[in-house]
Amino acid sequence: MYSDFFVNEYSKIIDIGCSAGTFSREFLQWHKDKSNIQLSCLDVSSDMINNAKELCKDDSRVEYLCTNAFEYDFSNSDLIFMFYTLQFIPSKVRQELINKIYKELNWGGAVLIFEKVRAPDARFQDINNQIYVDFKLLNGFTEEEIINKSRSLKNVLDPFSSKGNIELFQRAGFIDINTIFKWVCFEGFLLIK
Repeated sequence: MYSDFFVNEYSKIIDIGCSAGTFSREFLQWHKDKSNIQLSCLDVSSDMINNAKELCKDDSRVEYLCTNAFEYDFSNSDLIFMFYTLQFIPSKVRQELINKIYKELNWGGAVLIFEKVRAPDARFQDINNQIYVDFKLLNGFTEEEIINKSRSLKNVLDPFSSKGNIELFQRAGFIDINTIFKWVCFEGFLLIK
């Protein structure tokens, strides 16, 4: 796991947009030998926070906060996770959040970001959309479910292209940027300060 390169016994780790807490539980299990780490899980949905609390209720190394990432103090963080979160932050303030994260992250710390990404042009976007729809159909989703999901994300989901994301990270100050995962319209980035 990439976290092995950035987490030590006293690390501060942040999960922005922790959702139902499944990743938090896996992360804490992976680092079960580190009794002094502190994982802070943030989400703007109180329902998600309540669900996440149930998964790790007996682990004192984690805290769940119903808060906006813009209001959180990332100072002294060694590792920050953002899994399919940035794409839901309004594009007009996205740069502001990445700037804040870069500024407050420890030197040598890292950010792991996974996002849905747009293709570089319309032809590739059409190809990627069709591949993703076919994937959903092969995995048991109905056409109605796929269309309803698409409609529910209108004016909510605003992914950037790979290039757009990388430029966002670079403007904040990140120089060491690596794509660590890519599948059709999904990409994972590792950013190191």
